[in-house]
Amino acid sequence: MLSLSHAVASDIAEAREIQESLRKKIRIAHLRKTPRFVAGVDAAFTEDMVIGVACLYQYPEMIHLENAHAVAEISFPYVPGFLTFREGPAIITALSRLTKKPDLILVDGQGIAHPKGIGIASHLGVLLKMPTIGCAKSRLIGEYTEPGKNRGEWSPLRYNGKIVGSVLRTRDNTRALFVSPGHKINIEECREIVLNCATGYRIPEPLRRADRISRALKRKFSEMESL
Repeated sequence: MLSLSHAVASDIAEAREIQESLRKKIRIAHLRKTPRFVAGVDAAFTEDMVIGVACLYQYPEMIHLENAHAVAEISFPYVPGFLTFREGPAIITALSRLTKKPDLILVDGQGIAHPKGIGIASHLGVLLKMPTIGCAKSRLIGEYTEPGKNRGEWSPLRYNGKIVGSVLRTRDNTRALFVSPGHKINIEECREIVLNCATGYRIPEPLRRADRISRALKRKFSEMESL
């Protein structure tokens, strides 16, 4: 059963306590098995609602299998570093509506490359007890040198003297992605899976589809709110 526990907080103080308790449970380790089903998750917002989307693919063939979404009222303000409390409940509910359980989840956001060491990918991974990867379009923390221009080239992302992720080129001559482990996976495996999922575009296919669907649903629900 997927649980909404510890994805909800009444205020920032409670959110900090939850984050710290879950941070201690993060495990960066080799995958126990090669994933067969990979989901990408994303969220979009109207004025009053958050829309969570989950898109499931067969891996490594990258065959699209199904989509699911969930809509919830916004219950937590936008505060950088605490995205799970704003997006997490809708994303978890969307994942629960997939008919097949994913073996791994790609998240549009950070894993351990986060000021507190627990971005949304890590937070979701600990809650759901499954491997997660943070795949972000921009850097939140850390220093790096720009990787080469060809697909597959990368450079380490360092923060406080530790390597917390990779700056990965997923397509020739495009901007790199910031890839970091969320939970139950290591940095090298994150690069491999993200590259395998980025079949023709900069953004991995499961995340690309989830983003596209969440934007379409946002338009639909925004129009309904305006009536």
